[in-house]
Amino acid sequence: MSCSTRSCSTRREFLVATAAVPLHAARSDTKPVRIVAVPSVGLQPQAAVSEGVVHLIYFAGDPKQGDVFYTRSEDFGGTFSSPVRVNSQAGSAIAIGAIRGAQISVGKRNRVHVAWNGSQTAEPRGPLNPEAGQPGSPMLYARLNDRGTAFEPQRNLMQETFGLDGGGSIAADHRGNVYVGWHGKAPGARPGEAGRQVWITRSQDDGLTFAKERPISEEPTGACGCCGMRLLADSHGVIHGLYRSAREDVHRDIYVLRSPDNGATFSVALLHRWNINACPMSSMSLVEAGKDVLGAWETQTQVYFAPVSGGVDLAKAATVAPRGDNPKRKYPALARNGRGETLLAWVEGAGWQRGGVLGWQIFDSAGRPTAACDVRQSVATWSFPAAFAGPDDRFTIVV
Repeated sequence: MSCSTRSCSTRREFLVATAAVPLHAARSDTKPVRIVAVPSVGLQPQAAVSEGVVHLIYFAGDPKQGDVFYTRSEDFGGTFSSPVRVNSQAGSAIAIGAIRGAQISVGKRNRVHVAWNGSQTAEPRGPLNPEAGQPGSPMLYARLNDRGTAFEPQRNLMQETFGLDGGGSIAADHRGNVYVGWHGKAPGARPGEAGRQVWITRSQDDGLTFAKERPISEEPTGACGCCGMRLLADSHGVIHGLYRSAREDVHRDIYVLRSPDNGATFSVALLHRWNINACPMSSMSLVEAGKDVLGAWETQTQVYFAPVSGGVDLAKAATVAPRGDNPKRKYPALARNGRGETLLAWVEGAGWQRGGVLGWQIFDSAGRPTAACDVRQSVATWSFPAAFAGPDDRFTIVV
């Protein structure tokens, strides 16, 4: 099986289209995966599928202070609607580092919710960072308006925490709950990354208002400062999460969060160990897969996935990795189709101010590898893939 190719070496000015934008995808009924380009040569696509519609966000502009755009597809990636800017203040989003970008979730009545790390010029600013002596970056949020025509003004959800660095996350359910999480510090916290915690704020009115943030646990795991995290609310309203710890400078392990009571309490459990005296600038992925939730992450330059649902013994979880000689794999993205097959996509060879190439592998319902990518396709600097499955059980990768 093969992937289509696309050059990611050029950038052009963003132009707002006046009609649906056709994306030239590799179409073949015999191929299990098709590749489509991010609209407008954008970066950092994130996709969510709800009631037959693909909702997509992406970044465009200066990686230090750019914009997030939203578009939708009603034919599973064949065409996308005219893009709408998410952030109300131009230049208030960030892409640099590849793990601080925007995330999307679709909630009650298919309302789209987006959260992202604010840029250094974003307003409103975050709370004062006493360690730096100045206000920090904000954790910003915006939701699609009632008519579905534009996004409401962006809001900062950090009320007392500071030190936002690694990317935050968002999860919405169809009961009107919206959760935004990030890792940061509170006044009086221990020095360094060991004093960081994962914080969450909850809205019970579909994103109209949010409660004050609170730590999800007092478990002293720390949090890896420049790594991302991921939240997902499954179809039963259970919240799942992944984040990387930072204990004693070297323990950069992956932990699983779970809350069955609308975020009132969370369990915290170790999933995968990695001792490294550095921040790997890693990201995670979650997808609901039938009765399970699957999580994907990076450890020692390899990407993995495993079930992370309640009732799963994480110490004995069936951890799966793609085949190959492991050429520095990062930024995993997951999708699951109606046949129980799982697509794991990633980027190989990416680094600071350096792009990479796309890789992907399909696994059958028993976790056995089947089709794989055999064509090297460029992935732009600071970018990564998004993935979803269509009603025909074929997968689409947006990159």
